Amino acid sequence: MTFLEPTRLWWLLLLIVLVGAYVFAQRQRREYTVRFTNLELLDQVAPHRPDLRRHVPAALFTLTLGVLIAAMAVPAMPVEAPRERATIIVAVDVSLSMAATDIEPDRLEAAKESAQGFVETLPDRFNVGLVAFSSTATVVSSPTQDHQAVIGSIENLRLGPGTAIGEGVFASLEAIRTFDEDSEEDPPPSAIVLLSDGENTSGREISQAAAAAGEEEVPVSTIAFGSGAAMIEIDGYQVPADIDKDALRGLAQDTEGHFYEAANETELTEVYEDIGSSLGTEFVHEEIVTRFVLVAIVLSMATAVTSLLWFQRLP
Repeated sequence: MTFLEPTRLWWLLLLIVLVGAYVFAQRQRREYTVRFTNLELLDQVAPHRPDLRRHVPAALFTLTLGVLIAAMAVPAMPVEAPRERATIIVAVDVSLSMAATDIEPDRLEAAKESAQGFVETLPDRFNVGLVAFSSTATVVSSPTQDHQAVIGSIENLRLGPGTAIGEGVFASLEAIRTFDEDSEEDPPPSAIVLLSDGENTSGREISQAAAAAGEEEVPVSTIAFGSGAAMIEIDGYQVPADIDKDALRGLAQDTEGHFYEAANETELTEVYEDIGSSLGTEFVHEEIVTRFVLVAIVLSMATAVTSLLWFQRLP
């Protein structure tokens, strides 16, 4: 539990002063009564009553004030709530290295299948977009709730030369900015899921992309896909299909996203499931002032009842 207006809890200091005044008054009362040596007069001035009973209404009244002060500070509880206007951009590396066959039938086909499964598991209210990047980046599908259209776009992805990871992030951010007419003033809660199996060889640096995503508070979760031990043929030459895991890890960390490694299709599917579960809801603070007011009412009624039963008067 937390308080949305915690500064108002300073009123509890006044309540402490009130309790101190009550204790002081009780001591003064005892000192006053001992001045009477006549037992009959003493019994009239301070008739015998159970010690605990006469303090119960005061204690209940103090608790009532304390609960009301706490209610004034707006208590709230963290609860899970569905993300409204949530926008997810899936950015897929379609560089030539994705033709490597260390993952059957090849990296691109395995990535496409897993990405499609990921989109299918997202709640219908989510807006999903698709970005493909090789030497440049392209928004293949703008954010939409038509998930089947995005799945179809994933199926149509084709290979191209180069790897522009930074451009993939910038294109994803642009897709988020143009999501709707309110995006500039009220950006939707967004995230980018970027899958790559290579090193950044084209376009702007990954560090620039991370800074831009961090400034716009869009987390980028990255997936380093592939075993890293594959060879591909480019222009008749066999070249290694390396993975720059450090760069992808840094991109995720700098944007408060998550970094994953997926060496095969099964692991990639598990990664997407993990991302999907984390994006489905968010924690928000729900006010519980009414509960505190209800407790205060119950305490005040208890104060009145005990005072009437034991002392035939209201406090």
